[in-house]
Amino acid sequence: MTSHLEYKNAHPKYLSPFFKKNIRLCLLLQIVLCSVVHQSFAQHFSIRGSVQNAADRSVMPGAIVTIQLPTDKQPKDGVSADANGEFAFNEIAAGSYLIKVNYLGFKPISKTVDIENSSVDLGTLALVEEANNLQEVKVIGQVATAIQKGDTTEFNAAAFKTAADASAQDLIQKLPGLTVEDGKVQAQGEDVQQILIDGKPFFGTDVAKALQSLPAEVIANIQIFNKKSDQAEMTGFSDGDELKTINIVTRADRRKGQFGKTSVGYGTDDRYLAGTSINIFDNDRRFTVTGLSNNINTTSFSTDESNSRGGRPRSGIIKTSSIGVNYSDMWSPKIEASGSYTYTNQQNFGIESKFQQFISEADSGRTYTENSRSTDKEGTHQADMRIDYKINKQNRLLIRPRMTVRRGEDFNYFLGRTENENSPLNQTENTSNAISTGVNFRNTLYYSHQFDKKGRSVTFRLSTGFSNSDNQRYRLADNQYFREPGRDRILNQFTDFGGKGFSWEGEISYTEPIGKNGSVELEHERGHRYDDSDRRLYDYSEFTGDYSDLNVGLSNSFKSDYLTDKTQLSYQYRTDKVRFQVEGEYQNAMLHNDQVFPREFELNRTFSNVLPAVRFEYKFTKSTNIELDYRTRTDAPSISQLQNVYDISNPLYVRTGNPGLVQSVQNRFRGRYRTHNPDNDHTFYASLEGALIPNYIASSTLTARSPIALTATDTLQTGSQLSRPVNLDGYRTIQSFINFGRPVDFLKSKFSTYAYITHTRTPSMIDSLTNFTANTGFRLGVSLSSNISENVDFYVSTRSGYNTVHRSLRKTSENYFNQSSRAQLTWVIWKGLVYRTDLNHRINTGLSAGFNTNYMIWNMSIGKKLFSNQRGEISLSVFDLLKQNISIRRNVTDILVEDVQSNVLQRYFMLTFTYNLRHFSGGASSEQDFERQEGRKK
Repeated sequence: MTSHLEYKNAHPKYLSPFFKKNIRLCLLLQIVLCSVVHQSFAQHFSIRGSVQNAADRSVMPGAIVTIQLPTDKQPKDGVSADANGEFAFNEIAAGSYLIKVNYLGFKPISKTVDIENSSVDLGTLALVEEANNLQEVKVIGQVATAIQKGDTTEFNAAAFKTAADASAQDLIQKLPGLTVEDGKVQAQGEDVQQILIDGKPFFGTDVAKALQSLPAEVIANIQIFNKKSDQAEMTGFSDGDELKTINIVTRADRRKGQFGKTSVGYGTDDRYLAGTSINIFDNDRRFTVTGLSNNINTTSFSTDESNSRGGRPRSGIIKTSSIGVNYSDMWSPKIEASGSYTYTNQQNFGIESKFQQFISEADSGRTYTENSRSTDKEGTHQADMRIDYKINKQNRLLIRPRMTVRRGEDFNYFLGRTENENSPLNQTENTSNAISTGVNFRNTLYYSHQFDKKGRSVTFRLSTGFSNSDNQRYRLADNQYFREPGRDRILNQFTDFGGKGFSWEGEISYTEPIGKNGSVELEHERGHRYDDSDRRLYDYSEFTGDYSDLNVGLSNSFKSDYLTDKTQLSYQYRTDKVRFQVEGEYQNAMLHNDQVFPREFELNRTFSNVLPAVRFEYKFTKSTNIELDYRTRTDAPSISQLQNVYDISNPLYVRTGNPGLVQSVQNRFRGRYRTHNPDNDHTFYASLEGALIPNYIASSTLTARSPIALTATDTLQTGSQLSRPVNLDGYRTIQSFINFGRPVDFLKSKFSTYAYITHTRTPSMIDSLTNFTANTGFRLGVSLSSNISENVDFYVSTRSGYNTVHRSLRKTSENYFNQSSRAQLTWVIWKGLVYRTDLNHRINTGLSAGFNTNYMIWNMSIGKKLFSNQRGEISLSVFDLLKQNISIRRNVTDILVEDVQSNVLQRYFMLTFTYNLRHFSGGASSEQDFERQEGRKK
């Protein structure tokens, strides 16, 4: 990177020593690439066909098709039919094979196929619906529970037994490689960021609401993959922007009807819960309506009163009311639309205790304690839409707007005290209340044109964004400095803080085929981001009786313009087995900072970068593949990091910005390996990824050894700290993840284990000296989920974490350990009598005195199914039977170690009535169903 102010160059030439030292590795990689490219030209045959419903000739996406030798007991490979009910097995050697087709609720069929010297097209295979009642259909265990299809792992939902009224989240928790930790769903070590239903967005990025709104019994398959950006799906060239995604494929006989769940409950201490989720599906046209009101810490839709779902208890006492709507439909054969809207009103009453130990040698023996209480109220509207207009075979228009409107009120009180060797140094007693509002809007428009020549295309993208925020805060602070009592001060202030921003990006991309398997892409993008932040702080005037004295030193008006110009050339080679992509981007950027108050000044910088990227994927078999990815990108500082104004909300910890920041350049690499063995139903996943970031935006902390003047009226007192962002070299991180899953036949269960190792070295400055904080974490998890029957369902898991932290300045280290274990059981004892229990146990060691607390949360309920269809249930439940629920967490920074304990919800009893709505028309499926592989070009 070059800068007109001679900031350290981050040009890719600095990477060359790495490649010089690893020349043998590069030669080996070249040999591997040559060999796999050679293999891709080998002759092969294929078996193709399509699956339809014999009754109405409708296609059957999601049908499981397997292939095996006639003498084998288990299939060698398997695929699921795509959106048009079609399937294919490629690279098949000559010989005799047995093809089997299975679909839940239909009679399986088998067909023998002989391949001699040409590929075989089986035509249409028609499935006949079982004469049995659907509740009596049993899935024969010959079908594998999972299929690996390139970068997509697909699970057969019928292979995992769940309780009759289980949700999609209950089912997903049983799948190998998926966990629910601290309320977040993780797949293959990464947070799941969105849920699709039959390839269509479902409640945007609210994963918890999406999974709780869908019952497990309507699910046919579950696909896990990294969804590429809309731009990448249109052009066929990966841009590195991916979201870990779960696509839920519904059963064909569950796509027309009304289904959902409604619960109401009331308990001790006036605890209550009312929740509903109603799905109205009519093939392509689908509505989902959710509603929730409760004061038991359930923050996203759920009709389950066990609010500790996912592990760690939620801090505070939370009252939530929300309503949500999700919609999708085919407005015409060419226009597909989907969207969602959610309104959430939430109030959180929190009580918190902090204990901080400072690490630097100069601060040895110094500690900080803080006790606080707060009440936060927030109302949020969120809406998004997706309109996909396939004008014709050659032209497509995609529009994606989204908007968030927020209003919040908060009250906060805290008492903070710094001590040095048990001697008080300073103290602040701080009370504040504020009202804030915010609006964010963003819209992205894509237009793609495919020329007559296959592979030749042009794509346009225009993204626009707007944001506006306002925060008005009153603060009263009593600050005491025990070693300099003459400097004690009472602050009575009002802050008016407003900001607005606008951004746009325009991009054009052209692709052209080269040879049989190659193509190139030429892309150009221009963008502009404008931010305006104005902060005015007023002191209370005894003379006027209001907040009329402008504090010039703590007020600031700042504007930032960031303009980018990018040109990129990419080449891609692609066969059934190999995908190789290399690209180079030249980027020119200009950062213009303009401060207009309290004094005017401008600072301009320009940056030039060459940003390379390489991506490689090889499919060993249909069920085994490997991906390697290296990419670079720039990261510009935000307006909050640039604005040079002191924030004295806590006068013991003062923060400010730095208008001298420059952009950082991220160098990231990633490798993934996936495999599934259909013979023994074993799954394995491994990943390794890391990053090197020169000019990393780090923190610089200065501890005042004597009073330091900040402004004409404000001083950083002895023992207080000032923090500001700075650019530093030396940031690096690496992490690995492995997962293995297999069935345990003698227990009729599924076993899964995972291991996770991460190491991060973060640079910082402490009292003008450079420090490196190395944080290494080890995690191991094991789970066992039942696959017995709908009457007995259990899930047992345990995960352990061990962390070590080392700092270069003081040569100190901290080690701490935690373990979380969970056991769940749902047991239909007799004639609709249901017992449920959920135990969560946590061990903490290595924390500060008073924080090494172990606890067990035991939730339990007994219920009775009602009505002839068993759809109703009345239950008596208890949350935290042992009254041990607590919330403890540790935070580690470059200058301190912090332990935090928060108030949580404890024991209560609740009587709940639940009704499960199920009404299906049956059998309906649409020929215009979702594109099985999420719209991606293969």
